[in-house]
Amino acid sequence: MSFFDVISKVDTDSFIKLVESKTDADIEKALSKNSPLDLDDFAALISERARKNYLDVMVRKSMQLTRKRFGRCMNMYLPLYLTNLCSNKCAYCGFSVMNKFKRVVLTLDEIEEELQAMNKMGYSNILLVSGENSKRAGIDYFASVLPLAKKYANYLQMEVQPLETEEYALLKSLGLDAVSVYQETYNPDCYKKVHLGGKKADMKYRLETPDRLGMAGIDKVGLGALLGLYDWRSDLCSLAMHVLYMRDRYWKTSLSISFPRLRPAAGGYEPHSPVSDAKLLQIICAWRIFDNELDLTISTRESAQFRDLILPAGITAVSAGSSTEPGGYAHKGKNLEQWTVNDDRTVDEVVAAMEKSGFEAVFHNASATYFKCV
Repeated sequence: MSFFDVISKVDTDSFIKLVESKTDADIEKALSKNSPLDLDDFAALISERARKNYLDVMVRKSMQLTRKRFGRCMNMYLPLYLTNLCSNKCAYCGFSVMNKFKRVVLTLDEIEEELQAMNKMGYSNILLVSGENSKRAGIDYFASVLPLAKKYANYLQMEVQPLETEEYALLKSLGLDAVSVYQETYNPDCYKKVHLGGKKADMKYRLETPDRLGMAGIDKVGLGALLGLYDWRSDLCSLAMHVLYMRDRYWKTSLSISFPRLRPAAGGYEPHSPVSDAKLLQIICAWRIFDNELDLTISTRESAQFRDLILPAGITAVSAGSSTEPGGYAHKGKNLEQWTVNDDRTVDEVVAAMEKSGFEAVFHNASATYFKCV
């Protein structure tokens, strides 16, 4: 049985009513409990009542729990976009095959240029990202890239097309540490509506990817829903179910959660259910209170001002100086970016803002140094 089998038995829209039904007593109960909480508690913490009446309490508790577990470290990572080639038809993505522009797949020489530029920026925690095209950027390509990337990366992550268990096991043997795979939405009707073609249109295969990662023994798995694509209460409760499932089934695997909000991209797709800044702050705090052990990641999708505001609330991993175009560090502006970067500050500017708030930027895997940053 996979998580797809579990959630297929659930009407994910019922989570909307569950969240709406929560009372002050439910919220106070959730706030009084120790991590990990259950799904009912999480629903209470993301409710409108919680945002209106308890957000200050949630922020304080989230900050306290984060400092206790992770100290004052901020793990710095940087994405390296390998290709903007993609075979999927996704309504919300700039890389969609429906958008007509020049497609590129970086060669090993070009990748090494990027890696050298990223190292000069201070980074050795590197996230390899690609569009989804199994013919030109599939397992053989990744297997050739990883040994090179590992020369420059202390910690190596990937956010690429879903692969088979044995393929993940191969990449692990080549130095892969972590994989992020976002479900985008857990609602079947919405998923079908926005994924119009390509392998990503197979919701079952995508949803079973974290299971395959767990079976392959990948050290860390990143999960997330694309906020704004569907009703965030439905998707976040589904995601909480997924976290609980992964904790129970693959207890040796660490988990991280990201908070991507829809940003402008080629194709002109606009968010269906926008998530406000106040909601996102609440969501971050809810996750920290729900599970103290989660790594919580925020990218340059968010504005500089907002990132500085929410950083102390529960975030443990941050990107800075990011490019979402292939070759964007060594040769900026040659290729199409996947989405528009919102925080375009330099790495030094972001680090200075962190230090002003009392945090230490760590440019390699911070797992061993969290407790040193006090």
